[in-house]
Amino acid sequence: MNASGVIMNRRTFLAAGASPAFVRTLSAAERPNIVWILAEDLGPQLGYCGYPLVETPNIDRLAAEGVRYEHAHTTAPVCSASRSAFNVGLYQTSTGTHNHRSHRNDGYRLPAGAKLVSQRLQEGGYFTANVKGEIAPGVRGAGKTDFNFAADKPFMGDHWNQRAKGQPFYAQVNFQATHKGPAFVEARRASKLINPAKIELPPYWPDHPVVRDEFANYLDCVNLLDRNVGALIGALKRDGVYDNTLIFFMGDNGRCLIRGKQWCYDAGTHVPMIARWPGMVKPGTVAADPVLSLDMTATTLAAAGIALPTPFHGRPLWGKGAQPRQHVVTARDRCDMTVDRIRCVRDREYAYIRNFMPERPYTQFNRYIQTQYPTLGVMQELHAAGKLKGAELVFMTERKPEVEFYHVRQDPHEIRNLAQDPGQSQRMRRYAAILDEWIKSTGDHGRIPEPPEAYADQM
Repeated sequence: MNASGVIMNRRTFLAAGASPAFVRTLSAAERPNIVWILAEDLGPQLGYCGYPLVETPNIDRLAAEGVRYEHAHTTAPVCSASRSAFNVGLYQTSTGTHNHRSHRNDGYRLPAGAKLVSQRLQEGGYFTANVKGEIAPGVRGAGKTDFNFAADKPFMGDHWNQRAKGQPFYAQVNFQATHKGPAFVEARRASKLINPAKIELPPYWPDHPVVRDEFANYLDCVNLLDRNVGALIGALKRDGVYDNTLIFFMGDNGRCLIRGKQWCYDAGTHVPMIARWPGMVKPGTVAADPVLSLDMTATTLAAAGIALPTPFHGRPLWGKGAQPRQHVVTARDRCDMTVDRIRCVRDREYAYIRNFMPERPYTQFNRYIQTQYPTLGVMQELHAAGKLKGAELVFMTERKPEVEFYHVRQDPHEIRNLAQDPGQSQRMRRYAAILDEWIKSTGDHGRIPEPPEAYADQM
């Protein structure tokens, strides 16, 4: 692919993030099958990421056989906004799909020129499937879309085996194992469970049995997810397609725990991302540059021989059109009944967060968080009793700071806000300028107030 984004008849692909130790020419007749494995509400709490206690041999094997991206982020810390972006290749804030679970009943359409990646692949001759139903005994694909817009025929079927003979396929397989709900109960039925006493808690949570139990339950779900991924790999092998398929594995947003999902901290947008493509990317490659979920979309189209449209916010992860990112931008807007607007610029060193509504506290009411996150209830009780201390108090303040600035390499939990440090003022201005330019160049719709009637049914 040349610098203008035009796919050539024969293309050279390089292992992402590595020296060109492996080079191969791909002919037009060699278009791969493509599978996206999407895990809901999953952070990088996996074995190959060095996380203790969990046992994820199937996902670890995918990483060993492909490229793993150490600093991958989704564009939003909540599912519908994030999915409305990476399924299209444009920021959700640019397409008006940034508010969680919006446009469910008003027929809202994507702007002219914007399309689902699945629709572009259909036009390119691919069979597209959103896998729903049984993949293996006891393992099912959720068939989730969760788009904040109306779409005509986003997929052609619900299993790759429905394609015509010889037709390449693109399939999304959504697993709900790490999403709050029935999976958290199912995960507790495993013969081997995570010991809550052995977990290392982040410093912004109090050390309390309920907190440890919730975190342990999430990690049990990570192990359940790995078993589901193993079953999917087995099904692809049985159907004889595993080794001629480009597989992406990614979380749709960060972990579903306090200060994770719905917030622009690392825990809310940092997700695992793996790309496995036998013979085309170097196994065991580790890519350290920041990448976005949208880059998975761009790489998928490039691999299928489909030119990237204009505009398009994703970048191919490898090949002649690859352009390493210096930073990523993430965005949080209304989630359910909770109105807010937060933007973050982050790279491997720093995170700059701008709270456009600082008068709204971190703990403003959200029914989902209140009912599904036991840790929040514990923190509220302890705070009322004056028993929280140190970093545990940060999340309970009555007002958010207008700006948060963290040295993430030294402060990975993002608890020491450097925004008032005079020594950081010049650096902060650079990050602020990056955000200002991004808001302008991408046409950030978050600046346009959403009418209350648009979400009245969620109050």
